[in-house]
Amino acid sequence: MKGIILAGGRGTRLYPITKGISKHLLPIYDKPMIYYPLSVLMLAGIRDVLIISTPRDLGSYRDLLGDGTQLGMRFDYAEQSEPKGLADAFIVGADFIEDEDVCLILGDNIFYGQNLTLTLEKAQVLLAEQGGAVIFSYPVKDPRQFGVVEFNERGEVLSIEEKPEHPRSKFAIPGLYLYDNTVLEKARNIKPSARGEIEISAINNAYLAETRLRTLTLGRGIAWLDTGSCAGLIEAAEFVKAVQSRQGFYVSCIEEIAWRRGFIDDNALYSIGQALDMTEYGQYLISLVGAKD
Repeated sequence: MKGIILAGGRGTRLYPITKGISKHLLPIYDKPMIYYPLSVLMLAGIRDVLIISTPRDLGSYRDLLGDGTQLGMRFDYAEQSEPKGLADAFIVGADFIEDEDVCLILGDNIFYGQNLTLTLEKAQVLLAEQGGAVIFSYPVKDPRQFGVVEFNERGEVLSIEEKPEHPRSKFAIPGLYLYDNTVLEKARNIKPSARGEIEISAINNAYLAETRLRTLTLGRGIAWLDTGSCAGLIEAAEFVKAVQSRQGFYVSCIEEIAWRRGFIDDNALYSIGQALDMTEYGQYLISLVGAKD
């Protein structure tokens, strides 16, 4: 399976902060925002990742992440010249995806929780065994600002609505999706919506029409944070600070995840930490493996 992080758009809800920088490069406490969705793909064992962004910002992502070698991964980059909808990621990334399944995550979504890795693994098994699409649902107080999924009494998906005025359930669809390879053809055949975008809800409804759409609910033990607003940025930073300060574990530390997943060894992690040893972040990496000769 390959992964895509969609980090495009203009970030207009965050103006003037984002007039000169991509919102996905803004700090969430002690890390760039894009570290958080990248960490989710890594927890799912995905090592080939495509970052899609604007022509203006793509060089900054290359400077930050490189080609992925340092993490035992491979990063590719692609331009999205203007916002054309979330599902445009599959058109832009078609050559990258090739004939594999794909996991799409939005660059401003943060997921954290003890059972997150197990949930991602369950979704991958479900996709491998049954094909189609696997999306997630998350209970929210006010679902009107999200895509909303409706279930029957057996937990089967009945409908998906985008930002409905009268939601049929309290379950929102967060920005994390797993699709089989037929998503490429579906994306090419979907007509733009009234706002001129290729909607991700149209992709999901195409799978639903084939009865090949499944959903997993992210329970109370998993946090989902949307950082698309100034208030969301602050809430996310406070959440990360609280977890790290109280537990001593770093949230979405991509170097640690690469090491724990076996993408890199002790020496590689220690070398990264040494290069950053004047920072708390670097010293945390060094502490994971102890002193090396």
